[in-house]
Amino acid sequence: MNALSNEVSKEQLIADFNVVIADAEALLKATANQGGEKLAEVRAKAEESLRVVKARMLDAQEALVLKTKAAAKATDVYVHENPWNAVGVAAGLGLLIGFLIGRR
Repeated sequence: MNALSNEVSKEQLIADFNVVIADAEALLKATANQGGEKLAEVRAKAEESLRVVKARMLDAQEALVLKTKAAAKATDVYVHENPWNAVGVAAGLGLLIGFLIGRR
């Protein structure tokens, strides 16, 4: 369950960073007409930072997809190699969930 929550946290982190990147790009576009050497320098630095962050986020997304596919493949292989174990686990979880729902 901890691995699943970590994956969800990573997905949420990626989504949050994408929002931050979009907001930063909008801010840079909004200040594009503002003058001043110092502002232009800060804008250029921010644009470079955004490019770096975007590249890292794409790498993180690709890594997350690869890990998810690997986990799905490992689960598929395990279920095919041990079908009765998988059926037993599924039945046990079904009973547990049914018991918990029935108590409400």
